[in-house]
Amino acid sequence: MKEYKYKINGNLYNVAVKDIEENIAHVEVNGTPYRVEMEKAPKVIIKPVARPAATTPAAPTVSVSKPSTPSTGKSGVKSPLPGVILDVKVKVGDQVKRGQTILILEAMKMENNINADKDGKITAVNVNKGDSVLEGTDLVIIE
Repeated sequence: MKEYKYKINGNLYNVAVKDIEENIAHVEVNGTPYRVEMEKAPKVIIKPVARPAATTPAAPTVSVSKPSTPSTGKSGVKSPLPGVILDVKVKVGDQVKRGQTILILEAMKMENNINADKDGKITAVNVNKGDSVLEGTDLVIIE
């Protein structure tokens, strides 16, 4: 169970997320239980984050590693950290290569290059410059 305290319009809310079954979250707000239906069931995916050794004092590059088997179909490049989008370097229809910088994310007061995880075509850009994103958010879809 996770507990949070929120202050909204001057009112304090104690929120306890009890458990999640498929797409239903059991939540208690100030002692009142609620069943919250989510859009789709959450996926728990743990992905290692590869951080190459820096040889120059440039901004660090954050890339999400994928399994070595070639993937087919659509895949989303996810945000490795919560942050703010500083720049989007691709648009729908662009061809990208694995490792190519597709956007820049500011997280913890550092600029992070977010790279394509595979070769392909950009089919959707889900963020704009200035957007705040959470960890795990699909930023760009590559087909």
